[in-house]
Parts: sequence; structure tokens; C-alpha cells
Amino acid sequence: MTKHALKHMKEGSSIINTASVNAYKGHATLVDYTSTKGAVVGFTRALALQLVTKGIRVNGVAPGPIWTPLIVASSTEEEITRFGSDVAMKRAGQPIEVAPSYVFLASNQCSSYVTGQVLHPNGHTYYIFIL
Repeated sequence: MTKHALKHMKEGSSIINTASVNAYKGHATLVDYTSTKGAVVGFTRALALQLVTKGIRVNGVAPGPIWTPLIVASSTEEEITRFGSDVAMKRAGQPIEVAPSYVFLASNQCSSYVTGQVLHPNGHTYYIFIL
């Protein structure tokens, strides 16, 4: 899709990809999803290097636990009760709390010197490694 969109993009354009906190912390039962979101991060960084000379910025957003209809529809009552409790802010975010990340990255006025980066609106998700 990006290949075809590039034909229509001009200098000053911006591409924003959506990754996930799972690209950085992993997820035991969402291996396919986690793997593809990790690939999105690599794609974002590599494409940013490829397009920087054309004046096109490429960035990403990797949200943490965010309340969406999919979460409610695909989770048990117990999972919904716990959703987001493992982040430092002790709650899941709302879509309105993620949206400004996209607006910031899309704006040449705000982020003209930002490319190849991934923003992390995630309530300060932290990772616990048990050895």
C-alpha cells in the first residue's frame, strides 16, 4: 500500500504507522500480532531513512492498553476488570489519549524534525523480566 501511496506524496508529507506496545514487550498468546507489530517498527525506521531525501517523514505510534470495542468484545469479564492494571498509571487509556500522537506526527509545524521515531502512549508500560 505504501508503495502505491508514495506516487502521490509530495515533499512535506508524513506517513504514520501503527505498531503496539507488544512489539517491545512481546505477548505469549499473540505471537502473530506481536511479530507483525515488531515488523512495523523496523519498516518505519527503514522507510524513514529511504524517504528522508524526498522530504517525507515516516514515524509510528505504539499504543499500550487502550479501550477499544475490540477489547470489550474479545475479553472475558475478568480480563476487562484487569485490563490496563499492569501499567504504571494503573489504568488503560482512551482513544482520545492516543489521537494527539497522530496529530503531532502529522503536523509539519509540530514535528518537522521528527522521522524514524515511534511514540509510546502507554501509561508508562514497564516490563518485568523473570530469569
